[in-house]
Amino acid sequence: MADSVAEHISALNDNDWGVREDAATALGNFQDPRSVPPLIRALKDTDRAVRMAATASLTAIGEPAILALGHSLQDLDLNVQEIAASILVTIGDDRVVDALIAALLNPNWIVRSHSAKALGNIGNPRAIDTLILLLQDKVPAVRDDAGAAIAALGEASVSPLLDLLKDKDWRVRLHSVEALALLKPRAAIEPLLKLMIEDPDTAVKLEIIRALGEIGDLHAVKPLLSILDQPTLKTQAITALGKIGDPEALPTLTKIINSLVTKAYEGRMAACEDNLYQEDLPPVEAAVKALAQIGDARAIPTLQQGLKSTLIRVEAAEALTRFGKTAVSPLVAMYKTETDDNIRFHVKETLSRLGWRPGQIRL
Repeated sequence: MADSVAEHISALNDNDWGVREDAATALGNFQDPRSVPPLIRALKDTDRAVRMAATASLTAIGEPAILALGHSLQDLDLNVQEIAASILVTIGDDRVVDALIAALLNPNWIVRSHSAKALGNIGNPRAIDTLILLLQDKVPAVRDDAGAAIAALGEASVSPLLDLLKDKDWRVRLHSVEALALLKPRAAIEPLLKLMIEDPDTAVKLEIIRALGEIGDLHAVKPLLSILDQPTLKTQAITALGKIGDPEALPTLTKIINSLVTKAYEGRMAACEDNLYQEDLPPVEAAVKALAQIGDARAIPTLQQGLKSTLIRVEAAEALTRFGKTAVSPLVAMYKTETDDNIRFHVKETLSRLGWRPGQIRL
């Protein structure tokens, strides 16, 4: 009786690429474990169609191919490494976790990217430490895939990440905070708030503040308000308060915006050369955006005043549009009473963004 699997394995060595492609495709249909080693070798075939057929067949064979593919992550042929990693995204399991973790440090970014995806799908928390390192990868796609993998690990990765917040290396702490920002666990709130006060590194503190904004827990509001007197943290803290969206921050944010003295900027140098623009203006701009995110109508009068300042007019107009119809009546009243034609123009422009059209609503 003919052994069809053996015949097709033999055909993988045929001089005709079409015969090799057909053989590789057929072996996937048989799903016989004996096909795995020859199909792995076919990943080095000189013809792309044969390599693609071998890739599809190894994926179809599934579980019997996993260990061989894990070993292929160390193959001398970079193309084989890439293909093996891509297949393991679909069929990988715990048996290749160590091989995939090692592949996260591969010099080939495609291998790193596929390995991160595979580990995210497998869901083993042992990968968390190395995935954290990839959050600073030079390739954006790798950073994105590492972040998605960490998020996919979910609750299983929270405890290891919280332990890493105590690491002596500031970079480890920084990357751990970045990962927690992706996961948004409530269990991280208290440790992050504690570290925000105690950590000696400003970069870590700034990332903690960003993470608190991403998590969005109300318990962070008062601590964030308490650090607004620190210039290096102020703008980031305001941004975080906006993301959390608690109206408790309204009075403080309003005060920051009202403290802006437009005349102080008259006759000064260009923004890129002037510390006043670089240090004093960003917190005000952030406060305007934060008021829009919080969405409390009590902020509308402050934003209307912002329309009168050339420094934050664009931000104020954008913020007002976030309020929708709620902002229309106050702006109509402002248009009717304002005497400065330039300001009236910007009020009218903001109203048009809110749906006003000439002839529909009389001003």
